[in-house]
Amino acid sequence: MQTAPSAGIRIADRVRDAVAAGRPVLALESTILTHGLPVPRNLDVGLETEALVRDADVEPATIGVIDGVPTVGLDASEIERLCGSDDVVKASTRDLPVARARRLDAGTTVAATAWLAHRAGIRVFSTGGLGGVHRGATDTFDESADLPSLAVTPITVVSAGVKSILDIGATLERLETLGITVVGYRTDRYPGFYVADSGFPVPARVDSPAEAAGVARARDELGLDSAVLVANPVAESEQLDPAVHDRVLAEALSAAAAERVTGHDTTPFLLDFVRRATGGRSLEVNLAVYRGNALLGAEIARGLAR
Repeated sequence: MQTAPSAGIRIADRVRDAVAAGRPVLALESTILTHGLPVPRNLDVGLETEALVRDADVEPATIGVIDGVPTVGLDASEIERLCGSDDVVKASTRDLPVARARRLDAGTTVAATAWLAHRAGIRVFSTGGLGGVHRGATDTFDESADLPSLAVTPITVVSAGVKSILDIGATLERLETLGITVVGYRTDRYPGFYVADSGFPVPARVDSPAEAAGVARARDELGLDSAVLVANPVAESEQLDPAVHDRVLAEALSAAAAERVTGHDTTPFLLDFVRRATGGRSLEVNLAVYRGNALLGAEIARGLAR
């Protein structure tokens, strides 16, 4: 199910040609580069990830906003531009009109990346972790736009679950309510980004990229408009030690409460606290997660292209 792109979206010729020819394409987000990694490592990761995808015979399509124009398939100079500037904003779907009107550069969130990828006819998208329901959301109503956006975007998303700083149980409940299909990749447990097991089960599992592609194909045949989420846990050998994770997370949450950090400042505060408290180990886990999801996403994209 391909939706015609809007006039305001730029699609790179190589991406447009691959989609038109039925060749596999994998969408990649840009906020991990613009807001998730330090300079200059963010640029190295962006270019290395695209090279990994190309080595798997899949066309990479990193998505971001350049001078107000949402772009599907950034070239190397555009990725470098987003990675090297302090003026790059973070754009969810609701922020795209403002970014366009003000000619801003922006990294796109999961919600915006998935929407733009679908508009360009791309069927698979790999990211690190999804947004979800924040702790204390019963009082704050703080829930990521990723969830309702994915409920109306028929794309396959590979992620390592949601970040453990969120309320994972409530997030899974919302995914069920929103009718979003969730499958664990070679696991019966929902991953918690930094750790392979969040403590919650997944409703179904798949054991190969072909099975994951089959679920996505069945969703399309049924005419459903929601995403298929493939939860791909980080390898246990690369995860953050669960005991260290639990201790540091508790400290981070206490620090946020003591400093009265709220709203959109909460996630960056907690992630930065975890990074510093683990001596940078959480950053290495983040990168292992992203590489693994990109490789799996490429395999699923090849399966759907067949």
